[in-house]
Amino acid sequence: MAVLWFSLLVLIPLAAVVGTAASGGVGPFVAALTNKQTLNAILLTSGISLLVTALNVVVGTLIAWVLVRDRFWGRSVLDVVIDIPFALPTVVAGLVLLSLYGDGSPLGIDIANTRWAVVFALAFVTLPFVVRAVQPVLEELDTDVEEAAGLLGASQPTIFVKVVLPSLVPAITSGAALSFARGISEYGSLVLLSGNLPNRTEVVSVRVLSHIENGDLVSASALATGMLIIAALAIFGLDVIRRKAARRDS
Repeated sequence: MAVLWFSLLVLIPLAAVVGTAASGGVGPFVAALTNKQTLNAILLTSGISLLVTALNVVVGTLIAWVLVRDRFWGRSVLDVVIDIPFALPTVVAGLVLLSLYGDGSPLGIDIANTRWAVVFALAFVTLPFVVRAVQPVLEELDTDVEEAAGLLGASQPTIFVKVVLPSLVPAITSGAALSFARGISEYGSLVLLSGNLPNRTEVVSVRVLSHIENGDLVSASALATGMLIIAALAIFGLDVIRRKAARRDS
């Protein structure tokens, strides 16, 4: 039953997309991916998703550390706020970002229709992944080893790098994989703020939608298949790192 349910929700739809992409042959598939506008969308989406993922690894780990190790007024509120990007519809998130960082911004920051809009939108929707992956691991870590290292004269940065970080690497890589996969597939939070300008701020999801609206399902499926391959390679690579770190830590 589990395999059947998983097949209906994931395997069969993915197979249908790949099959549609392959229906036109190798030539149309390659042509769809190497089209200048499409290639620019792929490079923009993948590049900014990598940048945002790297940012999330640092900031997300820091936020998780603060939530677990520090005690301050408003901590429980912050813990709830972290999950807002999960619960908020992405189009609503785009509207919020447009209100804050678009024309007439109350903060005096207007990044609408620029690549910074893509960075801000992806950072907003992907931040919780690393935080929620690292937080439970930090909560379960035994602090006795850290205290012993401190008594032996190790500095706080040394304790974090040598004692704490190795235990966090598997969780960080898992969160990073989810963050990257979400970043390359995001649509709703970008559609209002980025402006969807061809060869400038157009992301892959918008490009796929434009192919569908023009009735070109083969090109849309080819692009979706290409991004599926990129996501699978990224997740596989990070999973290898996670497994090696887990074996080393054990």
